[in-house]
Amino acid sequence: MNIMTNDIDPRRRTVLRSTLALGALAASGASLAGDFPAKPIRLIVPAPPGGGTDAMARLMASALAESAKWNVIAENRPGGGGNIGFDQAFRAPPDGYTLALGESSNMIVNEFLYHRIPYDIEKDMQPIALLAKVPLVLLTSLDGPHEGGPYDSVEKLVAAGRKGTISFASSGNGTLAHLVGELWKSQARLNMLHVPYRGAAPALTDLIGGQVDMFFASVPVALPMIQGGKVRALAVTAPERLSALKDVPTMAQAGYPGMDASVVFGLVGPAGIPAAVAAEPNGQVNKAMQSPAVARQLLVMGVDRAPGTFGGDPASFAALLREERAKWAPVVKASGAQVD
Repeated sequence: MNIMTNDIDPRRRTVLRSTLALGALAASGASLAGDFPAKPIRLIVPAPPGGGTDAMARLMASALAESAKWNVIAENRPGGGGNIGFDQAFRAPPDGYTLALGESSNMIVNEFLYHRIPYDIEKDMQPIALLAKVPLVLLTSLDGPHEGGPYDSVEKLVAAGRKGTISFASSGNGTLAHLVGELWKSQARLNMLHVPYRGAAPALTDLIGGQVDMFFASVPVALPMIQGGKVRALAVTAPERLSALKDVPTMAQAGYPGMDASVVFGLVGPAGIPAAVAAEPNGQVNKAMQSPAVARQLLVMGVDRAPGTFGGDPASFAALLREERAKWAPVVKASGAQVD
């Protein structure tokens, strides 16, 4: 069909041209989606090897290889609390071939924590698929040098934090472990000293040795230490008890409702990926991550796959991220944590 725009009113001509342009863009996206993926997908992991983000990324890549026969190549790009890897991902062409594995710190907290980051998280990041919501577990040492014995219950920990000062470890300023500690400090009216570490491993080492009193650790990181009898689990920040820790109460059951908190893991990409193209990894990830084999691996990591903890479309994932930012922004501000 040949449309002669010169004979049309200028205002109608503008609308018509815009409509034709949008139609061409949609057709282009649909065409790309039909061939997607025609080459390997680069998955930037903005964290070092061996941590929870790396484990989740490689689990997802393996699941996609098994379920969809996709070739997903994970590349670790640590540094700057995830900002370096995210900056690389968001500068890539928005064609779906460069994606990133995000988690709460870099998708939610960093914009309130860092004075400057090289991108606008809301304008430059495109949410694609929610992978998991992983709760934390409140840990203490088995026999730390405390008056009256070890902190073997939430009640004893609270009593100590009101009588004197207790120390709480985190895997770094602005991490969810830090923010959950600050939230509990405010809610339970505790005297708590924050001790940040460069990652969960050294924090756990000092907790086991009794150098710090407590640590809100992610369940996948803490579970081997709990099962190995190295640390004591007092409560989880989940709405219900976890299958892997059936004897451990929730924070609400321990007397502190409103302490639900989880590390959010998700697949993201640079803004501008056509909706038809973004729908391809969204659908394949949702399918792959629901396989029985993946569910078993996640349970080993301490991740329950209850309804609402994974899956959904990109819009619902974006809405979840907005809710999380609204929740944690005032906590970051109250904590005074800042990174130059």
